[in-house]
Amino acid sequence: MSRLFSARRNAAPRLIDRFAGELDLLLSSLFDTGASGRMVCDLDGRIVRVNAGMRKLVGAGVNLESGAPAAGVFAADRREDSWLELFSLLAAGPSPHEFRARLEGDGAPVAEVMPARLVEADGSISGLIVGFTDISVQRGLEVKLAQGQKMQAVGELAGGIAHDFNNLLTGILGAGEEIVGREGIDTITREDAVQICAAAKRGAALVRQLLAFGRQQTLQPKVMAINPAVVEFLPMLRRTLGTNCLLELDLEEPGRYVTVDPVQLDQVLLNLALNARDAMPDGGKIIVRTRHALLLAPLVREQETIPPGRYVVIEVQDSGCGIAPEALPRIFEPFFTTRRDQGGTGLGLSTVHGIARQSGGFMAVDSEIGKGTCFGLYLPRYEGEIPIPALPSAIVSPQLEITGNRTVLIVDDEDEVRRLAVRMFTRRGWTVQDADSGDAALEMLGETGAEALDLIVSDVVMPGLDGPALVRCIRETRPHLPAILVSGYADEKLRRDLTGRDIEFIAKPYSLKSLADAAERLVLPPGPAPELACTAPSLRPSSL
Repeated sequence: MSRLFSARRNAAPRLIDRFAGELDLLLSSLFDTGASGRMVCDLDGRIVRVNAGMRKLVGAGVNLESGAPAAGVFAADRREDSWLELFSLLAAGPSPHEFRARLEGDGAPVAEVMPARLVEADGSISGLIVGFTDISVQRGLEVKLAQGQKMQAVGELAGGIAHDFNNLLTGILGAGEEIVGREGIDTITREDAVQICAAAKRGAALVRQLLAFGRQQTLQPKVMAINPAVVEFLPMLRRTLGTNCLLELDLEEPGRYVTVDPVQLDQVLLNLALNARDAMPDGGKIIVRTRHALLLAPLVREQETIPPGRYVVIEVQDSGCGIAPEALPRIFEPFFTTRRDQGGTGLGLSTVHGIARQSGGFMAVDSEIGKGTCFGLYLPRYEGEIPIPALPSAIVSPQLEITGNRTVLIVDDEDEVRRLAVRMFTRRGWTVQDADSGDAALEMLGETGAEALDLIVSDVVMPGLDGPALVRCIRETRPHLPAILVSGYADEKLRRDLTGRDIEFIAKPYSLKSLADAAERLVLPPGPAPELACTAPSLRPSSL
């Protein structure tokens, strides 16, 4: 037994040497084959060894040979700071900690840097082993998340401002229309009232821009062919751009169909064309192009990632000065502009981006300094049944007005807005009941008061019972009672609440005439189709 023990004891050094050799091979294999980049450097800051993952991470343009400066793996603009943070760990000072740094090389990747000291048996530090994990994708997602949160905050702020401001504009516009429509007023007073109405409408346009980049507009999308829509808007673009810009069309045939709000599409084209014009102060060429795109993989353009799918693309390309690389990530931010001294507000492109997103689309931009910029609006391609073209616009029906006594309930917490609506309906022969809240309206109606109503006109957002809830309560006893809901603020949830039969939504600020027209459309009793103002031309089947 003792001889066996002795033999085993004598064999121990050989087993230890063998195990140490196998351990070296194992550690070397783990070092070389890891997916992350790894680097060993000595006390002088020289590279001792790197693995294949490190070479792949930075590319062939960075010197990773043994003896090369380890600081060379960091991007030049932050190289000194990054190396000092790493080199300080060679001293027996603070514990190693992770930090982020941009690396030199192809694509300038951002990496999570994870250092560890190499400690010898006697406790001395002989160098560092550093791990590098590429977090460029993660960093991009973090930037997008932060941008999304910022846009959401701005959108919520814009929505709140728009609600209050639109109530004010509704009162101003309504009062101005009342003055313009009065008999016997002098010319100067009427002209002043017209100017008041015009100023209110300009304010309303500004509020629509706020709602656009906040993605809180109330859109009215429809299926439409994209090429005719662009051609129809072309004269407007030419007048706006002036003679200093050459405008060309490049329309792909056959054209495709999309689902979009025509008014908002015109707004996108106008804003992009004006942005292109401003990029060419000495004149140049603007090309409006349509094409189709089939994306089999996500398309990444700056902060935008366009998912796979079939798209119709509208591009506006200019031959201007281009956009600086450092400005590209921010061009869609609200109030960001590179032309502040030229009167730029920073609302044009942010409005475009908001309209695109609210329409289910995306924006892409390619730009090169000195050669120009191309903005592309990607809209999902409509794949359903193509709608039948509308009758020519010359075929119109005569103005229809309600005859006989009708009763309307007007509910709005803004006294001035409610007063103007009451006056308008009263002048048109309606019997009017009004309340300043949904709860007050229900209390006034009681159990049977709703039976006498022909129409409800209610604000959407009010303290207590809101407009949609009020309509639902009244329709428990009058299921098909027509309703008009008005609001200066309508987010996605409110738009879902406003869908239904015998109900219309009007965005504030609205004109009193548009409110009266909506009331007549809803309350007018069904009957035979009225005679047309002119005879419809004969349409051959081939023309449809």
